[in-house]
Amino acid sequence: MLKSAGVAAGDEVIVPAFDSGELARSIVAAGAVPVFADIDPLSYCLAPQAVGAALTSRTCAVVLVHRFGYPADVAPFSELAAGHGVLLLEQREREQQEDRTVADGEMAQRRSRARYLDRRLVGVETPTAAEGHRYQQYVVRVPGNGRPDRDAFARLLRRRGVACEVPVPIPVHRMREFRRDGWMLAETERAADETLALPALDGLSEPELRRLVSVCNALGGLLQPA
Repeated sequence: MLKSAGVAAGDEVIVPAFDSGELARSIVAAGAVPVFADIDPLSYCLAPQAVGAALTSRTCAVVLVHRFGYPADVAPFSELAAGHGVLLLEQREREQQEDRTVADGEMAQRRSRARYLDRRLVGVETPTAAEGHRYQQYVVRVPGNGRPDRDAFARLLRRRGVACEVPVPIPVHRMREFRRDGWMLAETERAADETLALPALDGLSEPELRRLVSVCNALGGLLQPA
């Protein structure tokens, strides 16, 4: 994607650090330099103002990743790219690429289950609703004391038979191969400390959905700041 778009050795490419690291590695493989910008705390996609602050004369491209099925607002990024003469590339996560064949009825059911969780869950922060959200992952935030409380909450869910996973265990700018002084990505780090992906909505029966709510809500009272 990068080489075919004209990205060359020494070019800077702005990407999110709230990611697995694959994208940054592909930039390095193309001979370019990944530059990390902070995310919007509601969409988990790049924040336009953070991208604007990261632009330099060496910037060649911005890669906008649509995260967890949330449709990022492309317009401000298009305006930024056009104003600075850089490329805007869009990338959907692997789950989203594979999800394009989901039938309308299945997607409507997925969104209905997401709305059910939005209404019923307490003690966690539910995803921000948006038109076109596909909910490949239903990602909540666990409040309290950040990573310790999120990890404790996850362990208790698993002990009670509820599958869950941390979507971004280590933000890319904290990985050894990309770490350097100067990265100030507060929202990225907070999201990495607080987010938890609950079971895939497609695979849940109605009783399992109700049990998920019951188990999560029973643990929600534990999440109090120290």
